[in-house]
Amino acid sequence: MVEEGKPAPEFELQSGDGDTVRLSNLRGKPIVLYFYPRDDTPGCTKQACGIRDAWDAFRERGAVVLGVSPDTAASHEKFKQKYDLPFTLLADPGHRVAEAYGFWVEKSMMGKRYRGIERSTVVIAPDGTVARVFRRVKPAQHADLVLAALPA
Repeated sequence: MVEEGKPAPEFELQSGDGDTVRLSNLRGKPIVLYFYPRDDTPGCTKQACGIRDAWDAFRERGAVVLGVSPDTAASHEKFKQKYDLPFTLLADPGHRVAEAYGFWVEKSMMGKRYRGIERSTVVIAPDGTVARVFRRVKPAQHADLVLAALPA
């Protein structure tokens, strides 16, 4: 489980375009690491497109935006192309990173219990520490919430 003020757990994941992304290689920049359940679903699309639509503001703040879900790299690339997403999507099919950050949780729908991603976001400071944690975020408000947490 991540905590504000503590070091962000290190990770290495494959992006939709086949690159390997390591958290430690991104030091020196603020990072928006957002976890979402699934590519191309209504809530996840709204969340991703909210970031896309506010992309200039994220760039002005020097932020690196990374979306993480259990989907495959190929699924991510398709989702990214379909909605013209300007940021990187990372594949976490074994949900190791989601577990390390504390966002792989028990969920319930129509009386059935299962484990899955809790829609959450971590803002990581340039020094690698957790600056903010947002749990159970609403897709429509996500971009504004995160932008408010980034240094202007």
